[in-house]
Amino acid sequence: MRDSGTMHNPYKHHFQAAPIPAGNESAIDSELNILRDVFRLLPAGVTVQDERGEFLLANEAAMALLRMTAAASSSSQADDRRETCLELLRSGRAAVLEEAVTSDETKQVFLTSHRPVRIADRNFLLSSSADITEQKAFEDQLFRSAYYDELTGLATRRVIEHRVNSLLQHDNGQGHFALAFLDVDNFKHINDYYGHAIGDALLVEMAKRLGLDLRESDILSRISGDEFMLLLNPIQNESEVAEFIDFILQRMKAPFFIDDSEIFASTSIGVSLYPEHGRSYEVLRQNADIAMYRVKNSGRGAAVFFDSSMEREAQARTKVEQSLRLAILEKRFCCAFQPKVDIRTREVKGIEALVRLKDDEGVIQAPGTFINLAVELGLIDELTHLVLAEIVKSIDLINETFGHDTTISINVAAKQAGNPEFMRPFAQALEATGFPKRFMVEVTEDAFVTKTHFQDEILPIFRKLGVGISIDDFGIGYSSLSALADITADEIKIDRSFITDIHKRPRSQGILRAIESLSEALGMTVIAEGIETYEELAYLQAATRIRYAQGFYFSKPIFLEDLKPATPLASEARASLTSRPAQENRPAYSRSGGYRR
Repeated sequence: MRDSGTMHNPYKHHFQAAPIPAGNESAIDSELNILRDVFRLLPAGVTVQDERGEFLLANEAAMALLRMTAAASSSSQADDRRETCLELLRSGRAAVLEEAVTSDETKQVFLTSHRPVRIADRNFLLSSSADITEQKAFEDQLFRSAYYDELTGLATRRVIEHRVNSLLQHDNGQGHFALAFLDVDNFKHINDYYGHAIGDALLVEMAKRLGLDLRESDILSRISGDEFMLLLNPIQNESEVAEFIDFILQRMKAPFFIDDSEIFASTSIGVSLYPEHGRSYEVLRQNADIAMYRVKNSGRGAAVFFDSSMEREAQARTKVEQSLRLAILEKRFCCAFQPKVDIRTREVKGIEALVRLKDDEGVIQAPGTFINLAVELGLIDELTHLVLAEIVKSIDLINETFGHDTTISINVAAKQAGNPEFMRPFAQALEATGFPKRFMVEVTEDAFVTKTHFQDEILPIFRKLGVGISIDDFGIGYSSLSALADITADEIKIDRSFITDIHKRPRSQGILRAIESLSEALGMTVIAEGIETYEELAYLQAATRIRYAQGFYFSKPIFLEDLKPATPLASEARASLTSRPAQENRPAYSRSGGYRR
């Protein structure tokens, strides 16, 4: 483009009017003056160029744009713009072009419409330009929100889906690529413990590590909260992908340093290959997801390639999911009750309500087949209320079987314990039973030591009602004795992994003594879970001050329905436990079957 100083002054040229009758000159001049002022003050830039590209007319808005363009553009850009205008004049072709002008760190975008015309046997180019800077900024914002993640800056699910579909559409039978589904392990615990701000910062840092060493043809996207998807394209073979995925896993094992916190995190990865594991985006994504869940269920922090057996497992899981939803809808749950026994007197101190599911054939299913799935699907809240309703319905039978003074323990998942929207109504439901002081709410230790609402907001509500608090499965979660010192609970249940063969394991004996001493100092009753042999019981009686235990050695979970035809009195039930010979009449059971939730 020419320098603005060489442009003709648009006001040097006057409009030519046809001959007019005498006496009307002043009216015509007035109208022309109005027309000139309108042209000059138009908000859109308007220009007229001749066949050589010279500007014959330009209003104020156009002059400002031309000066800005001349000052901001390089000579080659100006020449390109001039050549474009001349080409439009020669071809007689109209065009609408978008022009970006950057000046003093300010970027403005204009939409210019060019139209060749012929007037009085001469060719002209009429052009008008509108400032669309704000509109483009808004469009860019919409584009980024639709295609890029706001937190990490990574592409969204839509981008990677579009890219895969494009690869599939243009594949000539020779293409090979991999789709990896990545999920951060235990991210909810990290978020709860450190807070959401650090959780977000961790996702940003993880995105940076995951994106290292990627090629321009690869794409990493964040598809949900703590889930990522990676497209590796092209690939030669499975071993090449396995090697790169292994590099990712090793890289993720290094600690993250965020706000003076040292955070360790791992990632579970499932991988599907095209064309071996699917010929559509949806199938490949689903199979990578299935493979990732195989990792989750078998240890986490690893990577697995999809195979057909996983699909059968996923179908079986879906069947269980549907059965679970139907069972909750139809209330096909029942409770078994397992006593907590004084190991010195064999008196029943309390009972724990253990939920069981009756499947479509009426077979009783242990909770290991559905509890985790109920938590994952958000069905655990309704299931817990069903257990409470079953307890209330059976309270007379419970009293006759176990006694009027026994406590009744009910399990609450850690996810529920940290959720006030569940725990407050649950506390109200306990109060509505009329005997809230008999209840003991069992929660796992992570409900206390993570930054949830349980310790500060929920616990006082239960204290006011007289509901007891028990720490369940202690020793397999955070297992922090310093954290235990800050917990206000009534009871601590030592996980059976510490109790199994305790008489043969000196290290477990030392840990047990430490937990016992600290719990005693803090005024918490200790319950040993999973007593299954006489030797385990004998060790606890001889070498510890633990008074209470629970396990198959004393009793399997009892279904009250089985006792209805001849329900023993509480004293008889306790007597039957007390009269049990130490070793000879120990109940038969299968350890693999498990004994509790």
